[in-house]
Amino acid sequence: MTRSYDSIRPIKWQDNRLQLMDQRLLPQQEIWLCIDTLQDTHDAIKNMVVRGAPAIGITAAYGAVLSARHHIATNVSTWREGFAKDMQLLAQARPTAINLHWAVQRMRDLVAASDAGNAEARLLIEAGEILQQDIEACYAMGDFGASLISTGSNVLTHCNAGALATGGYGTALGVLRSAAQQQKLSQVFAGETRPWLQGTRLTAWELAHENINCKVIIEGAAASMMQQGKIQTVVVGADRVAANGDVANKIGTYSLAVLARAHNVRFIVAAPTSTIDLNCPSGADIPIEHRAPAEILSLGGRALSHPETEAVNPVFDVTPAEKVDFLVTEKGVMKTPNAKKIRALFA
Repeated sequence: MTRSYDSIRPIKWQDNRLQLMDQRLLPQQEIWLCIDTLQDTHDAIKNMVVRGAPAIGITAAYGAVLSARHHIATNVSTWREGFAKDMQLLAQARPTAINLHWAVQRMRDLVAASDAGNAEARLLIEAGEILQQDIEACYAMGDFGASLISTGSNVLTHCNAGALATGGYGTALGVLRSAAQQQKLSQVFAGETRPWLQGTRLTAWELAHENINCKVIIEGAAASMMQQGKIQTVVVGADRVAANGDVANKIGTYSLAVLARAHNVRFIVAAPTSTIDLNCPSGADIPIEHRAPAEILSLGGRALSHPETEAVNPVFDVTPAEKVDFLVTEKGVMKTPNAKKIRALFA
């Protein structure tokens, strides 16, 4: 069917180069960066020009194209060695997002079956397929997830799991886009998502861009609003889902899952199957990225605390599978995910 609320595409291959919308500058500026090298691709991922597990994977796939192009042109006899080193560097850019490692391995496998004469062209086709497959998966998740939203619902989302975090349409926000198209939403609330404020800056921008009613709340307001019956459903994305159904997502997600269970609020995770890591037994095995303390001790370059103040800055947490009411993938809806159900999903 024709999609409403589907006008944002943050990653594109144009003029034979990778172009990324710089999400650090939103909502004040919509600036596109041209990426020509593997190092620039790595830095764009690490420095959060692009973020969100599916979008990171897509970006990495196009980075592989740039790597192969460079090494084949520089020294065709050693291009495979150079490409392999680049992929090692790229895989280290963000440790928690499994789509990064998934995409890198997919491109490694393709290079193993290619030669210098066709590698760049084959990698470019593969990257385009990864991008298109992600958008199609988001459409499917949106429709499956919208079936779980009751008409007239107020829905809370956290971080940004929208078009900006994917090839387009989004995971959690894909569910909200589809629900909006079906006229099910009364109100969307976006948690501000400290310290990078992805909810305030990105989710609110996306939904305003699509004319979907959205109000930002501070993280600490969620419990009170659930207590007052002002939120019926929480919908979030994921950066990695373990083989037992545990979910790693932006820090603060676990808090919302606990609150949702305490207040009889439905808790939904939307994530493509590429985000499920069958080699990771449980959430305890997911590497949790820690970023610089300065991110929470300053704002806009201005110090917020005493110079000797220390901080701890984990950027993801793990929600146990038993606190997830529904896991939505492009293959359908899984109620109360567990290891057995996830194995069946891939059977």
